[in-house]
Parts: sequence; structure tokens; C-alpha cells
Amino acid sequence: MTYSPTKNRLQLERQLELVFNKLQQEMSQLVSGTIFLQIRNNEICKFGIRNLHSEETDNQVEVKMQGLTEIQQRSLLKDAIESLKYKTNWSNGEIHFNFALQYNELRTSVQFESNYNISKEFIVNSN
Repeated sequence: MTYSPTKNRLQLERQLELVFNKLQQEMSQLVSGTIFLQIRNNEICKFGIRNLHSEETDNQVEVKMQGLTEIQQRSLLKDAIESLKYKTNWSNGEIHFNFALQYNELRTSVQFESNYNISKEFIVNSN
């Protein structure tokens, strides 16, 4: 089986679209968070959103803010799909898409983490 970065990226794009569709309601209630994807053999096997709830202080009343709008969600998906071109040469790991609304502007970042056991590489290359 040959590794095809373009084919794998396209498959992940379609899976990302499905994930974002499933998370649409949750994202509409959040102003910040991290969408996480666990990748196994270039397929999304687990996903979700992590967020930190702000705590009320004694003298403050928490104001419920609207979460991401549909346009902001599409922008986040576009950024997520665009970032897949930086995922190269690994098929198992995690991707984290961080997002936050700051002054009603969407800020995003991405983190890739491959899950390879490097000790196996040393054994193979030393023989």
C-alpha cells in the first residue's frame, strides 16, 4: 500500500466536514474551545470539543454570550481543511483546532501530534 498525501488529505477533508456538521450545535454555544480529532490509519476515529467554562466571581454576573455564528463555523472549517496540507507522512495521531472569539473576531490555531513509536524506527534502521 503506497502513501498518497493528496488522497488521504481529501478523505480527511470529507471526514472533517462530517465532524463539523455533527458539532454545529455545540459550536453555536461556545465562544472558545478546542476541537480534537484522533486519527488512526488516516481516519477520524474519535472527535469532540473541549472548552473551559468561565467561573462566576462574587461580584460579577456571568453574561451568556452567543457562540460561533454559521459564518464563523464555516470559516473555522475552511481553516481546518487548509491546515491539513501541513499534515504529512503520518497516519496516526491527533489534531487540535483551537478557536476563540476576541472582540467578535475569530482567532484560530492548529496543533498536530503524530503517535509513532520512535524506538521501532531505531531498531529497524540499526539492522
